[in-house]
Amino acid sequence: MPRPRKCRRVCALPETVSFGPVGACPSEQEPLIMSVEEFETIRLIDHMGMDQAECAQRMSIARTTVQRIYNDARYKLAEFLVSGRPLTIGGGDFKLCEHRCAGCARGQCRCREDEGAPEE
Repeated sequence: MPRPRKCRRVCALPETVSFGPVGACPSEQEPLIMSVEEFETIRLIDHMGMDQAECAQRMSIARTTVQRIYNDARYKLAEFLVSGRPLTIGGGDFKLCEHRCAGCARGQCRCREDEGAPEE
């Protein structure tokens, strides 16, 4: 029996959850579904400039898990850009940051800096 998946810590939900090519009919192509934790890895690594180890600590998961989630997210972004398929963000195994730091929504959460290395 496989081990249950561990929830990933996310500081904020995305403000916009649906993206698509301008002028295309929404029913033309099957949308890509990006999970909230995939979005969070893109936000932390590409937008905030963190490395995978920092992202792993922030999300309370192992660095290798971050790498896998990040690779999946990058593939979906490439498919969205190259093929023009609609993209929707939603679902996944995550929990919102319970500390509600003033900077969480802006990617500046400092909730886990004093805690040890994450486990997976």
